[in-house]
Amino acid sequence: MTSRKRRTVRFLRTLLPQSADLAAARRSPGRDLLAGLTVAVVALPLALAFGIASGMGAQAGLTTAILAGILAAVFGGSKLQVSGPTGAMTVVLVPIVHQFGGPGVLQVGLVAGVFLLLLSLSGIGRYVRYLPVSLIEGFTAGIAVVIAVQQVPNVLGVTPGEQGQLWAVAVDALMRYLQHPDVAAPAIALGVAGTILIGARWRPSLPRSLVAVVTVSVATAALGIGLPSIGELPRGLPAPDAAFLDLGNVGALLPSALAIAALAALESLLCATVADSMSVGDRHNPDRELFGQGIANVVVPFFGGVPATAAIARTAVNVRSGARSRLAAVVHSLVLLAVVLVAAPLVGFIPLAALAGVLLATTVQMIQLGAISAMLRGTRQDAIVLLTTFTVTVAIDLITAVVVGLVAAGLLALRAVARSAHLERVPLDTNDHNAEEQELMAEHIVAYRFDGPLFFGAAHRFLIELTEVSEVSVVILRMSRVSTLDVTGALMLDDAITRLEHKGIAVLISGIATGHERLLDRVGAAAKLREQGRVFSQTPEAITHARTLIDAAG
Repeated sequence: MTSRKRRTVRFLRTLLPQSADLAAARRSPGRDLLAGLTVAVVALPLALAFGIASGMGAQAGLTTAILAGILAAVFGGSKLQVSGPTGAMTVVLVPIVHQFGGPGVLQVGLVAGVFLLLLSLSGIGRYVRYLPVSLIEGFTAGIAVVIAVQQVPNVLGVTPGEQGQLWAVAVDALMRYLQHPDVAAPAIALGVAGTILIGARWRPSLPRSLVAVVTVSVATAALGIGLPSIGELPRGLPAPDAAFLDLGNVGALLPSALAIAALAALESLLCATVADSMSVGDRHNPDRELFGQGIANVVVPFFGGVPATAAIARTAVNVRSGARSRLAAVVHSLVLLAVVLVAAPLVGFIPLAALAGVLLATTVQMIQLGAISAMLRGTRQDAIVLLTTFTVTVAIDLITAVVVGLVAAGLLALRAVARSAHLERVPLDTNDHNAEEQELMAEHIVAYRFDGPLFFGAAHRFLIELTEVSEVSVVILRMSRVSTLDVTGALMLDDAITRLEHKGIAVLISGIATGHERLLDRVGAAAKLREQGRVFSQTPEAITHARTLIDAAG
């Protein structure tokens, strides 16, 4: 077996469950059982709410929380993460439900899972850490606004309309509510949201969302308040079914699948990083995490579930509850399965307004006002990326927002790098020469030093500066401090040299790095000068040759 094959086999083995995972689960089973039970209490209303918000129903949310929670825990790269349906994912799924219906969501989830598996094999997971925080905060805040707007019909207690656009559905629901206003649903939604948010400051250890939802459900049933509810849920998980597979829609669903895969990868890897920071000595495997999320998203659609990803809120509860291994996330899923098997009829009585309140509280907790304020008051670059991503998320969609945010961040970063590079006229080394020689050199020889990258973002400005040189006989270009050189920079340099020589100015180059010299040879810049003996490894050699040229010219 060749060394390359051995490395490939070792890499593939790192993506699979390890013996250390089982050993970790045996160390503190009591802590993990308690943490898993706590997370399940928090996850139950969220799974129901996100399932309904996605348009696939409460059962889809529970199915996803159960299956994805187990599979991502066993195969994923973080031992503390808890996966399931999330608010960010519902934002992408709602338009798919409107256009392709439920089967479209299942298909796009399956394709996204395949993409995640491919990403895990590519080793790309480690590069997520380079994403700017301003972009992440921008679309997180935008997602929070979108989720809140999606809940307007449930908050008002009216049935959502058939309009495809988010804001159109919200406005239509408001108009219909104003025709027959009823304070019951808004009071319940705002009461649940307020209870959760206030409880977070008063008693953060209490399962606030579950307590609020159960209390409201019992009260509305006892008082006979008729409100739209979840409806009857079947006991147990749906049987595996591949009827949703239809290759005819795959082409139309590919962009959405790519967006869901990117979102799942981003959210899961960021969540794993947060889990690492909250624990001591834990470090996740990013490629294995993508592998685990891929497995989960490939399996879940066959049982009617929605695309899943790691959930930061549930993961944080898991860590704070004392979880030590993957067993906690598995227990969380098993507790939810027990609820589905035993208490499914009771879950169906929960008012949609109560779940809307849970989501409203979630949106408030998603927005980190301190971080956003710091970025807006920080650099202009961060403020532009944050506001651009947020605006596009709210006004258009999350897919476009991520693309636009990445492009904006890339262009601004490129601009900053280009501005950091500069071309500076530097004095010659005039030691050991009399005043007459110094005056001659000052009048006829100039040296320019490049600092930083010479690439397409900065090359044009350098070209303009160089070609404005006049009334000299020799120009020395000092290249030892060039950090990066691309084809555009090499071509621009070649053009500048040609223009200077057309003016009758001789050009010498010193200190070219080996990699840069090969590129300059390919475009012709260094090759022509080398034939004339004008390329030097050290600047003093170039200065000596410049004096020779000046003397020869009289």
